[in-house]
Amino acid sequence: MLSRRHLRIKVLQALYAFTQSKNNRLDLGEKELLRSLDKLYELFIYQLSLIIEIINFAHKRLEENKLKFFPSDDDLNPSTRFIENKFYIALSNNHDFLKYCERYAINWADEQEMIRKFVILIRESKEYKEYMNAEVCSFKTDREIFVTIFKKIISHSEILQFYYEEKNIYWYDDFFVSSLMAIKVIKSWEPHWDENHKLPHIFEGDNLSNGNEDKEFIINLFRKSILRSDEYEKLIDNKVKNWEMDRIAVIDVILIKMALVELMESPSIPIKVTLNEYIELAKMYSTPKSKLFVNGILDKLIVDLREQNLIQKTGRGLMEE
Repeated sequence: MLSRRHLRIKVLQALYAFTQSKNNRLDLGEKELLRSLDKLYELFIYQLSLIIEIINFAHKRLEENKLKFFPSDDDLNPSTRFIENKFYIALSNNHDFLKYCERYAINWADEQEMIRKFVILIRESKEYKEYMNAEVCSFKTDREIFVTIFKKIISHSEILQFYYEEKNIYWYDDFFVSSLMAIKVIKSWEPHWDENHKLPHIFEGDNLSNGNEDKEFIINLFRKSILRSDEYEKLIDNKVKNWEMDRIAVIDVILIKMALVELMESPSIPIKVTLNEYIELAKMYSTPKSKLFVNGILDKLIVDLREQNLIQKTGRGLMEE
């Protein structure tokens, strides 16, 4: 379910934590990497559970409005389109989702004020009003309203982000990724899926008999970046003029080591893809000049590695610049 870029980011974070901790236990570092992915999946389930909580709150509020001393016609005969949302019903009955909710002991009982604010923001939104007033309501429209809610409300909520960060230290950097995961699942949900349909897992290959390529990818990337660290530092040092290794940003060094692992250990990933990905990660996570530095060093290293026949790519065109 996670893209390769997000998997690379997780490995980068794990390698940085491993380096800063001065830990020499590769197995413990690897367990921490996998644990961080498990915690990301837990946050994804929390995000999906918000849908259930928001609908339940909205339903309760409709029932309370009927009990007013002087209820209006709208109070007595409200539209039930939102609370009878077909995607909500499918999710709330999904056995896999319910299993994870129970496993993670998800409970929003103490956060009803935050849920109330979400319901107000949703009802005030243009998209909600259009959804409620539409002549035709299908599973697709029921599904799309929650895609919109995540994109425009939930993923921009600083209060929710702070709540998650306070709840678990692992979730400091995972809020936006978990929102993307939730949106991806909502978009892909088919109306014919029954309550036994399995939720997707972190790794695309979790339910495939031919193994788990994404999991193998991150484990290999993490391990080789550490096991060949000294070897890669020598390669980098040979290409850095007038700079000592300890003066280069730690993130830059880690990114180059990761790129070297991909270049030499991942035959199915094109050189261009690896180069572009690590330049982008340098822009996202390191200094303003890191993009140019990482690009320049990798360009030089790729030339040398190809001359030594140390980059072997399979598939037509994968060795092209």
